[in-house]
Amino acid sequence: MKKIVEYRKLLNVTKDVTLSELKSIYRQSMKENHPDKFTDEEKKKEVEAISTLTIEAYHFLVSVANETLEKDKELYLKTTSSINIEDFYMDNNVLYIQFLDGNKYEYFGVPKNTYIKMINAESPSRFARRHIYSNFLYRSASKLVAAE
Repeated sequence: MKKIVEYRKLLNVTKDVTLSELKSIYRQSMKENHPDKFTDEEKKKEVEAISTLTIEAYHFLVSVANETLEKDKELYLKTTSSINIEDFYMDNNVLYIQFLDGNKYEYFGVPKNTYIKMINAESPSRFARRHIYSNFLYRSASKLVAAE
């Protein structure tokens, strides 16, 4: 969740920002912080780091935007309600779940104790249906890999 807050702060947006507003803010930021605008090498490197972070923030925020989640909601609900988990792990408060149908999702802000309960559950799929899927911000990791 800390990453999300930092990205929103970097682009100066709220969680209710629309995709078109986000795109406009991103483009304006990139115009202001494009490395080719500067001749001083030190300034150019500094701005390049900012623009790289801006690109990362934009792509991340697009993937968790309400419009993006709403567009893919039917597939998400089908997967989480009827497909069992193939594999899952946690890294830096992000829970990564891969389903038997090949879909992958990332869940943000999952407490470690919830993850431990999931590991110890008789059925991790059933546990996740009750305690993970509707309670945490998520994004599709399948589409991220496909986009790369």
